[in-house]
Amino acid sequence: MVSYQRRKEEIRRHADRMALERDQWIHKNIYYYENDYTYMRFSVPPGLKILEVGCGTGNLLAQLNPRVGVGIDISTKMIEIAQKKFPDYHFECGDAENPDFMAQLPGPFDVIIMSDTIGALSDCQTALQNLHPLCTPDTRLVISYYSRLWEPILKLAEVAGAKMTQPEQNWLSTDDICNLLRISQFEIIKSEWRQLLPKRLGGAGTFVNRYLAPWPIINRFCLRSYVIARISPHLSRHPRPKSATVLIPCRNERGNIVSAIERIPAFCEQIEILFVEGGSSDETLTEIKAAIASYPDKSIRVLEQEGKGKGDAVRKGFSEARGEVLMILDADLTMPPEDLPKYFEVLASGQGEFINGSRLVYPMENDAMRFLNYLANAMFSWLFTWILSQRFTDTLCGTKVLYRRDYRLISDNRSYFGDYDPFGDFDLIFGAVKLNKKVVEIPIRYAERVYGSTQISRFRHGWLLLKMVIRAFKKFKAF
Repeated sequence: MVSYQRRKEEIRRHADRMALERDQWIHKNIYYYENDYTYMRFSVPPGLKILEVGCGTGNLLAQLNPRVGVGIDISTKMIEIAQKKFPDYHFECGDAENPDFMAQLPGPFDVIIMSDTIGALSDCQTALQNLHPLCTPDTRLVISYYSRLWEPILKLAEVAGAKMTQPEQNWLSTDDICNLLRISQFEIIKSEWRQLLPKRLGGAGTFVNRYLAPWPIINRFCLRSYVIARISPHLSRHPRPKSATVLIPCRNERGNIVSAIERIPAFCEQIEILFVEGGSSDETLTEIKAAIASYPDKSIRVLEQEGKGKGDAVRKGFSEARGEVLMILDADLTMPPEDLPKYFEVLASGQGEFINGSRLVYPMENDAMRFLNYLANAMFSWLFTWILSQRFTDTLCGTKVLYRRDYRLISDNRSYFGDYDPFGDFDLIFGAVKLNKKVVEIPIRYAERVYGSTQISRFRHGWLLLKMVIRAFKKFKAF
């Protein structure tokens, strides 16, 4: 404990000494800081309630444009400068390792940030555990830090006067940080690495950081690492949802309508079955209306689609859905409706926040998917896993489940990606990942279609998938 306090006092005194020079060092390395701010703004939407632990002179907090901004730091002089620069936010001197001090902060917060602070802490686990009372199930913890590989380079930069000096740091790898989070009862959502060149170098830095640094293996040599986490679900979760909407987009699926209705289990108190009919030529709409009359004890509605494509149908259906939980069930019934309770339970228990089905884990029926389609799906899934930094084994499985409140956030932030997705899958996937939602996949037994024919064209839709990859790379990596 004595060594803890000695180290803490050394860090406090050093921060007080450097407080007046802090902004000068930021200006001297402005390209590095601008890149860091860019990624943080990408990860943290404006208008939230944000706590920054180890806020220094408040520059990062101000860059994020919070609705309510609170910054804490162990240095009195850093806090004095921050409060003077940014009077609209609240800054307070205190120790993140002191549970009494942390408990009096005005939580809970939407986002908690530790930018480089993890390196200065004496007891990282205690500091992380002190954040629990400040978290809800929706709170996101963002930890950014230097890569351990850069330790000798950064020490040389300090000696050369190119970087502000620091007292002894905890040189933690990304894996070390993730381990600390896990033992402190946080769950990892994703990890990222950025900035292979922290200098502009006449434009070379920008090119390298956008188009080379994100690639696998290369990215592990980047200067900055970012870990995004949430509090473990067993410590904090939303009340269990009581209602769900099962959305069934359908076009030329007359023979599957009654089967879909009859096979959906009663997995929660209120289930709405919502068909979106897309201008069928086989009397699908007539069949739906007849089924509504035949099942008066069930909540069944139908919407007629004005636009085209499954993506448009999903957006129309979700905008008018009434359930707390939104679920997509493909009308071809190749995903068994009997599996819907599994999806609901994973979401309701807090294990995941965006639940995606996967057809590519279990063996599938012989004619369920053509071989070239299978290979293409597997390749695209690998690409999207890398680009989105969360695991996806099957991006085009039609079954996706999320809370309606999260869908509204995705819809509100759709302008970042645009209304481009003809499938309906990527609009939801990209939106959920952009909001740092925890993605969980559920393997399904993919069945052969028993009525009608597939509406997927392997070459036309393959080209569209490639366009989705390029768009995702630009929006998630090359910015």
